Order: sequence, then C-alpha cells, then structure tokens
Amino acid sequence: MKVSVIVPVLNEASRIATTLERLQDARKKGHEVIVVDGGSTDGTSEQAMPLADLVLTGPAGRARQMNTGARAASGEVLWFLHADTLAPLDAIDTMDAALADGHRCWGRFDVQLSGSSWLFRIIEQAMNLRSAVTRIATGDQGIFVRREAFNAVGGFPNEPLMEDVALVRKLARQGRLIVLPGPILVNARRWQQHGVIRQTLRNWSLLAAYFAGVSPRTLAPR
Repeated sequence: MKVSVIVPVLNEASRIATTLERLQDARKKGHEVIVVDGGSTDGTSEQAMPLADLVLTGPAGRARQMNTGARAASGEVLWFLHADTLAPLDAIDTMDAALADGHRCWGRFDVQLSGSSWLFRIIEQAMNLRSAVTRIATGDQGIFVRREAFNAVGGFPNEPLMEDVALVRKLARQGRLIVLPGPILVNARRWQQHGVIRQTLRNWSLLAAYFAGVSPRTLAPR
C-alpha cells in the first residue's frame, strides 16, 4: 500500500530537515511526503522543499493543515507525523504488515522522548500505557489510518486543540487500535521548556477536562 506522510508545520526551520531526512528511503520506495505549512516566517517551507513531494501552504491550525494534506494525498494510507518527531526506520514496513489483513484500519506507535532524564523514561512509559489501556492515541504517537476510514469519519474536526483525540474516538468505531512498537522519537522540548512535572500535569489536566466535556476552544488558551 502506498503511504502518504503528512507533516503539519509552523516555524520549524531548525528541525524539519532532520524529520524529513528519515523519510527519504520511503520516498524512494514510492511513498510520498507532504508538508503543510501554516504560514511560517522562518523559511520552513524552503527547508522542506528538497525533501518532500509536496509543500502546501494554508491557514494555521493543525487540524486544517492535516486535512489539507489528506485531500492532496494519493496514498491508500495516511500517516500524520509531527514536525518534531523522528520516525522509526522500519515504520512503513511494520505499518503495512499490520494493515495487510484488512480487519483493522488505524493505529499508532509507541513513543520515546528525546531527553536523557530518568523522568522522561517514566513519562513515555506512562503515555504508552495510557494509550494501550484507553485505546486513545494522540498526535505525538504518529497516527496512521486507511484513507477510506479517515474519509468515513470526516477527517479531523476543525478545533484548535484535541483534534487528534476527537479523530481517534471516531476511528474507534471503525475498528480496534493497532499499537506498533516503534518507537517514534518525540522531541522533549515542551517538557524541557516548561518543566517535566508541570508539562506532564498540564497534559493530563487538559485531557481530563476534555473528556469531562470542556470545549477545546475553552481549553486552547491554557
């Protein structure tokens, strides 16, 4: 199956090339890489152009950017990858094998945080365990989905936050979550910038509030 890797970006010039270089072998095998820029002012698009099949521009907003990429994609499988993550080298092979029987249509990868602190090992294990138990995936975990299933649920809702969680809650009605070991390497910059404990508690509190019914538009300013 042809995979379209969709990477939403906004001012990621310092790291987008590293992210896309990991995907060049996949391009050589016939898969495609689509970068959707939400209006960067730091030259992100220029950095991405030699390393992507398409570089699109549009209004900022991760949900809108990913939906734009999905509409332009030609692959049977859509893989949404954040700009600050590094894909496993065998990611597409394992994805293809997991989807081959046709019974499941979407999934995600386990994650590993880039920081060396032992706290990051605890956080990443907690993230993976939480997802395995709840069957809910987030964008950091590299969500992939068959195109027909993505279209059937209407793509990402146009929300400023939790668009990934909203999508996978709908996908759960299409089939069970596939968990692939990966791991995807996630840049730990948010935890390093805001503090490991503080950022973790913020993430958990936002998720809890969302599941309690608080609107993403209310949560976004936090």
